[in-house]
Amino acid sequence: MFEPTFESLRTYKCPEWFRDVKFGIWSHWGPQSVPMCGDWYARNMYIQGTDQYEYHLRTYGHPSKFGFKDICALWKAEKFDPDVLMEKYYKAGARYFVAQASHHDHFFNFKSKYNRMNSVEVGPHKDICGLWKAAAKKYNMPFGMTEHLGASFSWWRSNKGCDTYGPYAGVPYDGNDPAYRDFYHDNYEHVTKPGEDDSKCIWLTKNEKFHEYWLNVMKEIIDNYQPDLLYSDSWLPFEEENNLEDKNDNLYRYGLEAVSYLYNTAEKLYGENNAVYTQKHRDERIYRVGVLDMERSQLPDISPVPWQSETCIGGWFYDKKAHYKTPRHIIDILIDSIAKNGTLLLNILQRPDGTIDEQAEWILDELAKWFSVNNEAVYSTRPYRVSGEGHSHVIIEGFREDQVDWQEDDFRFVQKDGCIYAFIMKGNHSKTAVIKSLTPEEKVQSIEYLGAGPVNYVQHAGVLVIDLPERKDTGMPGVLKIKL
Repeated sequence: MFEPTFESLRTYKCPEWFRDVKFGIWSHWGPQSVPMCGDWYARNMYIQGTDQYEYHLRTYGHPSKFGFKDICALWKAEKFDPDVLMEKYYKAGARYFVAQASHHDHFFNFKSKYNRMNSVEVGPHKDICGLWKAAAKKYNMPFGMTEHLGASFSWWRSNKGCDTYGPYAGVPYDGNDPAYRDFYHDNYEHVTKPGEDDSKCIWLTKNEKFHEYWLNVMKEIIDNYQPDLLYSDSWLPFEEENNLEDKNDNLYRYGLEAVSYLYNTAEKLYGENNAVYTQKHRDERIYRVGVLDMERSQLPDISPVPWQSETCIGGWFYDKKAHYKTPRHIIDILIDSIAKNGTLLLNILQRPDGTIDEQAEWILDELAKWFSVNNEAVYSTRPYRVSGEGHSHVIIEGFREDQVDWQEDDFRFVQKDGCIYAFIMKGNHSKTAVIKSLTPEEKVQSIEYLGAGPVNYVQHAGVLVIDLPERKDTGMPGVLKIKL
């Protein structure tokens, strides 16, 4: 059993299931999808001059009269069919599934005794998380939940404002309504003063009453859903990222208690801890209590411990104007991540009614085609001695996600069962591949191009020269199975 201390929780070992599954799909979905106008709608609709404020004003009315609580009532999820979606996700290669429990908007996708603004009592009148869990269970997929609640108290300070110009200048937004103070937060200590830079406000509040509330909700989630994975969209609550010196237990006592509660609940249920907790603080002293999560980014090389990369096909909430990643780009991120001891969690966007659009369907179909041929090079693999070779690399810079212009000498490696799997990163490759990362002692017995069969090769010490088969150019990476 774990104690809620760093000393105890740093003995955590990531379960093998998380290392084996490699690819998961995430439903980052809630009432903010209703306007179909992108991420952070609940915050930006209260910031005069933003695109989402203007959209809200002209579509629904002024936020003093029609606020986010009213958007929540419009969310019906009337065509939501988790069984149909889960079948698509499984065919597309996902082997774990994650549902959003609560975003920064403080709306819960599960029934809660702590928050009346939840999907069972308002809007859909459905236990969204419970339905997702039941669908995932049919495919024996580990089930995770994400909480964005920790940052909600300070993030949603915008609902306390008012317009500074125009016909509604000085009229308070509905976040000031005492009847909804429980939903919109009593967070006036975070409201910025006129002319103050709003972006400088802290991400995690120091309000201890909210800390206690957050912990109660985390225990409610764990008790009622027993998630295999719990994700915090923040650093370990409740200390700021820029406080890198003081890592004592007291600063993080609420987060530490939640994590230990998650692990101990799993141990009581299964006889051992098979749960995963992810957060975004990149200091090893913090993330070793669980698994490091990298939002829209990756690590530069192989990590000694497992980690998770997360991204989305577009933005985080449904947006009619959004550009989507190509299937090729998604597979590239997956390959680069697993070569470095990571997994990939991919958000598939849903419309407010619960369906996915044609382009998302196409992406899933293309992923399914690639996995049907190459899945053995993904699942249950482990990093090779080096993550890859070649001149091209992913750019690691904030949330930047450029498609890499892979060249003929670019390969990424994993290993399993005495075989090295070499991903040929250039989709439209030439007829010959040259791999230089093997040692002279690693004697190759055979090489197979997955989906095409055995290929001829010559080994000179550690250098492999391989004849590649002609194939219809799909633009997707091919895989060489090198048996030692």
